[in-house]
Amino acid sequence: MDYTNPCESATGTRITNSKVMQGRTSMVKVAAASMAGATLEWYDFTLYNAMAALVFNRLFFPSFDPMVGTILAFSTYAIGYISRPIGGVIFGWAGDEFGRKTVLLITLLLMGISSLAIGVLPTYDSIGVAAPMFLVSLRFLQGMALGGDWAAAVLLSSEHGSAKRRGFNGSFAQIGPAAGTLLATTTLWIATSAMPSADFVRWGWRIPFVLSVCLVAAGLWVRRAIAETPDFEKLEAKHARSSTAIRDVFRLHMKSLMVAGGVRIGSDVLYALMATFSLTYVSQVLRLPKSVALTGVLGGAAAQLLLIPAFGALSDKVGRRRVYLLGIVAGAIAAFGAFELFDTREVGLIVGAVVFGLTAHAAMYGVQAALVTEQFDAKVRFAGSSLAYTFAGVIGGGFALLIITWLFKHYNSSLPVSIYVCVALSISAAALMFAQSAGGK
Repeated sequence: MDYTNPCESATGTRITNSKVMQGRTSMVKVAAASMAGATLEWYDFTLYNAMAALVFNRLFFPSFDPMVGTILAFSTYAIGYISRPIGGVIFGWAGDEFGRKTVLLITLLLMGISSLAIGVLPTYDSIGVAAPMFLVSLRFLQGMALGGDWAAAVLLSSEHGSAKRRGFNGSFAQIGPAAGTLLATTTLWIATSAMPSADFVRWGWRIPFVLSVCLVAAGLWVRRAIAETPDFEKLEAKHARSSTAIRDVFRLHMKSLMVAGGVRIGSDVLYALMATFSLTYVSQVLRLPKSVALTGVLGGAAAQLLLIPAFGALSDKVGRRRVYLLGIVAGAIAAFGAFELFDTREVGLIVGAVVFGLTAHAAMYGVQAALVTEQFDAKVRFAGSSLAYTFAGVIGGGFALLIITWLFKHYNSSLPVSIYVCVALSISAAALMFAQSAGGK
């Protein structure tokens, strides 16, 4: 489908308005299906991240002091990243063998069931050490689901539509995390504001997890109606599907894998700082109400809903590298400036710092889908993109919160944290120099 000339066929014949509308409606459905699963999965993932910062340290690791308990809670956060490559390998093979749509449905169900189970999971006081063990197991399944779904959702949107709009089309899947973060943060903000803190810790934290069932139903309904991507259908028609895609990525596309993974590391570390550690810092270090930092994350997530597709579209015009580099530079500024603004204890400045940091993240994240998938040809695109996404997630995002929290606790200063974030952003900048991009420049 080529949007550069929507009213003419390939032979120059004028087509009807109804056919034009069918094509546009198809792309709208593709965008909705791409966003639906990512919204659910990042709703659940964001809930877990926030609960690890707010309540899991007391509910599942109660015998430790608050900051050590937080570190242990964040270790289960890391499990969700460590399990992503396993999901990337399993679903990466399945996506190139059986299609993008099949993977989309399976991963959606896996994430939804795991999140519902977390919502009804007994705590340490009820079942002892079995509680954190079950929590880790469910987190592992969440990570597997997210590791497999990202590439499927991205390829669903980027492989439909014109190659000239790949940055914009690919950003549809990237909107899902912002929408999920916004939805989860809104739910948390309402819950923490509407009930006493003791009630929230005792039972209120469960409500957002249970509500994810509604998102699962909506996501399945949308995704079942979407056709397979044109690129995969072409491979099927030519009997050119690769049953050894995982092996081929490591054997023939190692440079592409390193580049595609490297560009992700900085954005993941920056996100961990702005969207999750900010909650810990504001509530536990500054002793301000939880709703203060949540308001900042809420505002940043709302801004990302518009900024992610805007930056994706901009990359189609001026090039992926330029937009991505803009995000890296802004992220470095945020890494140092955020703590200065946090320490003022002024609500407006705290919210502004988080919003700015998440805006810098949006500049990278909006371009990321197109940039990563453009490193691989169609036969190994699912496997390559999935492996790059998941392995980089372990190196970048998986241990980011543990490292950030440890650095702050060990040095009792935010400076080492800011330096660490900038080092991660520098790795992405180096990888960016070697990236090939249809967006050019």
